[in-house]
Amino acid sequence: MSGGSDELFNFIAAALAKFVASEGEEYHLPEGMQRQLGFTFSFPVKQTSVASGTLIKWTKGFTIDEMVGMDVVAELDKAIRRQGLDMKVTALINDTVGTLAAAKYVDNDAIAAVILGTGTNAAYIDHAHTIPKWYGPLPKSGDMVINMEWGNFRSSHLPLTEFDQALDAESLNPGEQIYEKLISGMYMGEIVRRILLKLAQEDSLFADNVPLKLESPYVLSTLHMLMMHQDTTPDLKTVGIKLKEILGIESSQSTCYKTRKVVVGVCEVVARRGARLAAAGVYGILKKLGRDTVGPDKQRTVIAVDGGVYKYYTFFAQCMESTLRELLGEEVASSVVIKQAEDGSGTGAALLAASYSQCLQDEFST
Repeated sequence: MSGGSDELFNFIAAALAKFVASEGEEYHLPEGMQRQLGFTFSFPVKQTSVASGTLIKWTKGFTIDEMVGMDVVAELDKAIRRQGLDMKVTALINDTVGTLAAAKYVDNDAIAAVILGTGTNAAYIDHAHTIPKWYGPLPKSGDMVINMEWGNFRSSHLPLTEFDQALDAESLNPGEQIYEKLISGMYMGEIVRRILLKLAQEDSLFADNVPLKLESPYVLSTLHMLMMHQDTTPDLKTVGIKLKEILGIESSQSTCYKTRKVVVGVCEVVARRGARLAAAGVYGILKKLGRDTVGPDKQRTVIAVDGGVYKYYTFFAQCMESTLRELLGEEVASSVVIKQAEDGSGTGAALLAASYSQCLQDEFST
């Protein structure tokens, strides 16, 4: 995450070589046929063709500065050659675009995809003629996939607290990815930690001592947060165990039911806010596409969602869906389906590489 570009891409290529070596003979290609890859790269890229794109900036804690402005496909292809593999990248995609491709493959009503994991992003399908940035001939279908990079959205309407502002100021990318810092898995646990620290310092949440580990940034992950929040034991035993494991809070301080209840309450506030803001983002897409009202044909609308926060944080997922229903109204919401995507970005990358390969074969044969 913070070394050189060769280290990163050599690691990816080595893992790829290991995977290929483990495949059975039935997956081996005929002699002379080169294997084609779909490359999911989940960072902002200026895409110059189907298989090339330069990195605009890193997100999610990556800081390999020498890569900014470089072609990420060229770097991976070089690393693949260093491994002695006979393959090349034929499709560069964002994970959100991949999720949308995978969803569209199995359900033609899919019009958008959202990633809610370590980071967050969304993509949707729109008419190409509505895109001011588009130059050149329109695609045959007349449609285009828009990679929103919505994690970088910021607005005076976003409800930033003192905890959000401090987190942003101390982050690797101050002033950027503000929306992502409110709703994604990398940051929600850290927001909870900052709130608990203030409660410990000013309201003696954990008796008279401020736990030393509580002062360490990112010591409390969103996974820890959801485990405490979703504790169903009558005495919130899991919360007590996690407070001791993660923050080193002695049992005499952490076994107080009232304290545990406060911790769960903080987790719920942060998760609820994140889920409602995520729902607002989805509603924005539907509004842009005119799917926020009841049409004469009551068109079915499918939104694919992937990522650990949505998949494992049940409260977050349910709150997001109920908020979207609230925004749309029951009549419109009845025709909107949110589908969980399983490894959508990986499947989508393979599908796009395969379809591009088929496209080339069709052109060659004609």
